[in-house]
This record gives sequence, C-alpha cells and structure tokens, in this order.
Amino acid sequence: MTINTRHHSKKNTSRPAGKGLHPRNLHNQGYDFPALVTSSPALAPHVKPNPYGDLSIDFSNPLAVKALNAALLNQYYNIADWDIPDGALCPPIPGRADYIHYIADLVGPENTHIKLLDIGTGANGIYPLLACQVYGWQCVGSDINPQSLANVDAVIARNAELKDRFFLRTQLDKNHIFEGIIQPGEWFDVSVCNPPFHASQDEALKSSQRKVSNLARNRGEKKTKIKASNLNFGGQGAELWCKGGELLFLKKMVRESQVYSSQCRWFTSLVSKADNVRPLKKLMLKVGAADVREIEMKQGNKVARVLAWTFFSK
Repeated sequence: MTINTRHHSKKNTSRPAGKGLHPRNLHNQGYDFPALVTSSPALAPHVKPNPYGDLSIDFSNPLAVKALNAALLNQYYNIADWDIPDGALCPPIPGRADYIHYIADLVGPENTHIKLLDIGTGANGIYPLLACQVYGWQCVGSDINPQSLANVDAVIARNAELKDRFFLRTQLDKNHIFEGIIQPGEWFDVSVCNPPFHASQDEALKSSQRKVSNLARNRGEKKTKIKASNLNFGGQGAELWCKGGELLFLKKMVRESQVYSSQCRWFTSLVSKADNVRPLKKLMLKVGAADVREIEMKQGNKVARVLAWTFFSK
C-alpha cells in the first residue's frame, strides 16, 4: 500500500466525517484542517472557523470542496495535483473511500490481486484512484464522456505509479453498460458504480438546490438560488441524470450483467433511493444471481446502500 496511514486528529475538526465510517477508513476521526493546509496551502483561503469555533470550509462552495478533496488525496493517498473541470461531480472523499473498503471486505482485503471495473468513472476517477492507492488493485474506469476520461488521464499522467494500474475505456454506445467495455476472455473480480440519480436536469437542479438551502439554513443564512450551470454539488450530463433515473439505469445494468456473468465475480452499485432496493433485488434473482447482498454504509446521519450480486455459487 502507498497511502499515508496517519489518522485525522479530532482537534480543530468540524462536520465529523468519521461518524459511522468503516474501521479502515482514514477519515474516521474527521478532518484535520491545520495538517491539510500545511500539506496543501491552496486549501488555506477556504478554511475558517464555523459558528461553533471549529475550523471548517463552506461545503456549499464547489471550489472549497474541490480544494479539500485535492488536499485529502494528496496527504492521505499520495495522489498529487488532483483536479476536475468546473461543473464536474465533486465526490466527498470519506464516503467514496467507504465504498472501496466495503468492497474490499467482499473480495478479501488481504488480496492485492484484484481487478476492479468502475462504471461511469466520471471526471474525478475517484473509486479507481482510491482502490489503487489503498489496496494496490488493478483498475479500469469506463465512461461515455471523452472529456471526463481526458481529465482522469491527466491525473494519472501526473502520478507515475498509477500508469500501470489504472486504465481508461470509452463507452461508445449509451444503450450499453458492460458491452464494449469488458473484452472477450477478460476477467474482473468486482465492478463498482455510482449511478446517475435523477431522471432529468431539472430534477437534479432541484435536489442540489435543497442541499444548498439546507447547508445555508444550518449556517443561519438565507436561501440562495443556484443555476443549472453552477450546481454547487457538481455533476453534469450522465453524471447526475439519465432517462428513467437510477432505477431504469440499474435495471439495465442488472440485465446486462447476466451476459457477462462468467467474466465478473461480483457486480455492485450504490443505490441512492431506498424504494429501488426491493425491485432491483427481485430482478437480480430473476436473471439468475446466486447471491444478492445489501451493504449498509453509515456516514453520519446518512445511510448509503450498496447492492452486490454474483452469478457464482459459494
């Protein structure tokens, strides 16, 4: 492993990222802002005391969140100069790391000979980046957006140790997920996915507006209207929405996984809407899955869900 295993200090932290995180998650003690600023000075302008006197950032400011992510990746995962284009999805590192840790539990955390496929890696490439650095896995990231992949490729180029472990592939057909990505005779131990949540741009904008309003209310501020061109939580095009939303996307994934059932041991995906879990489990069993698991990840007051299914018997 190439990561820095120092944990965050509880001193001068806020929004405790660590509440309920996986035991191996390096962020389970919250954010150590003084240490992060020391290692990444670009974060300094965004750090200031919150109403409780703790150091924090404005989590509704996409530039501040991006600077925090870059600092976390630099200090704790030895990933230098991580960046994303304006408007791209800016993932919270502790929660994304949790997904990878729970996937490691699924395939065996001691097993370094794991090959992971990330469906919709986006411009951030976060899951393969973490999997490479924490567990030393081989990773393939796929996406339908060439510009997103170009950005991830630039991050890989700036981090030489990733060049032999993290590879990118373009999905040329929006009607397929695995076809055109998984090659004949190829084997993956696990696939991961953070699917588009929403059915339209308008739905995504309303969701982001609610998050911004909630953050403003928590700070005692007035509501602030945001524009589609400036989604504070990032995400564009296929990153946030698709026709039919999350459920239709994941139903397509489950059906197509049957075709590649002998080339991937575990298929997994985040599921943001609890109501989607039951119909997806039903479909997984219908297409012949031998084992279906629901993994709960507790992150603060939020519970995230991962569905995992395999066509291999125990």
